[in-house]
Amino acid sequence: MAKGMILAAGQGTRVRPLTRDLPKPMVPILGKPVMEYLIEHLARHGITEVMVNVAWHHQKIEEYFGDGRRWGVQIGYSYEGVRDHGDILPRPMGSAGGMRRIQDFSGFFDETTLVLCGDALIDLDITAAVAEHKAKGAIASVVALDVPLKDVQAYGIVVAAPDGRIQSFQEKPKPEEAKSTLASTGIYIFEPEVLALVPSGKVYDIGSQLFPQLVEQNLPFFAQNRPFNWIDIGRVSDYWSVLQRVLSGEVAQMNMPGRQIKPGIWVGLNTSVPWDEVKIEGPVYIGSSVRIEPGATITGPAWIGHGSHIRTGAKVVRSILFEYTRIAADMRFSEMIVSPDYCVDRHGETLYRGDDTAQLRWGDARA
Repeated sequence: MAKGMILAAGQGTRVRPLTRDLPKPMVPILGKPVMEYLIEHLARHGITEVMVNVAWHHQKIEEYFGDGRRWGVQIGYSYEGVRDHGDILPRPMGSAGGMRRIQDFSGFFDETTLVLCGDALIDLDITAAVAEHKAKGAIASVVALDVPLKDVQAYGIVVAAPDGRIQSFQEKPKPEEAKSTLASTGIYIFEPEVLALVPSGKVYDIGSQLFPQLVEQNLPFFAQNRPFNWIDIGRVSDYWSVLQRVLSGEVAQMNMPGRQIKPGIWVGLNTSVPWDEVKIEGPVYIGSSVRIEPGATITGPAWIGHGSHIRTGAKVVRSILFEYTRIAADMRFSEMIVSPDYCVDRHGETLYRGDDTAQLRWGDARA
């Protein structure tokens, strides 16, 4: 079939503070890291040898995924970093540089390879995409998606001939300057010879450096435009809206965990909820060992992570609580992502616990 490459070395700065202690591929959706959905999807399409380049917080990825056997795949890791005055520091090599490093090490990419960013949810028909890539005799393919003209400035835009051959790229053009509405989704299919064009030992990027090189050398480089769900969690506001969509059941293959006890209400094990004395409107997931006191209100879509505690009179509206978050009595948290240490609204405004100016009170439910 093909081999797989997941790009997971970035710092995820635009999703802070979610990525303060977590690498971006480990940000949870329905209690599972984004990257786990990708690995499950690769396995469904018969891609069972997957390399992952890592840097920031790499141990979190490696400890969770291990060698991949739980998913029926083999996973290998390529750490990108340097030694500086005795300390090991992460230093990503860029998306293309990271692949070239793996290739120089072992020649791993010896057949068609599917490349994915570790921070987006997809339901792409990988088998059909690889078949189209081979049928066209492509050395490289970009899977693209039509976006509304008003949104082009959020994306790398691909300009292609009617047969799909790529002619040029525009990085985040203004709508009036856009030559196309095809957005690159960060999903690529490469033949091994593409990596020979990447310089060894250098930081080198796929989108801004390798691709213009392919166009300039007039190599068989194609865009594929096929409909599929591509949900990027590039920014905190994206993360909030993705979770709202997922909790509302809009995304295929994303099933609520736990047991559905009422329409739109799912619970984990060992929850303490006085059902007659609280107001809960779904869709809501209440994780294991969550305690909700009488007089509390939850309005979905909402996710209450395990071990959380919602005090009496508190209101949680269209929000996500990470594990072990305690919401103080009579507080109202609306359209927020809340952890024991910080809360961030859907636009990315962040408050940290202990900030004296904050009107909101919340904390760690473990103590």
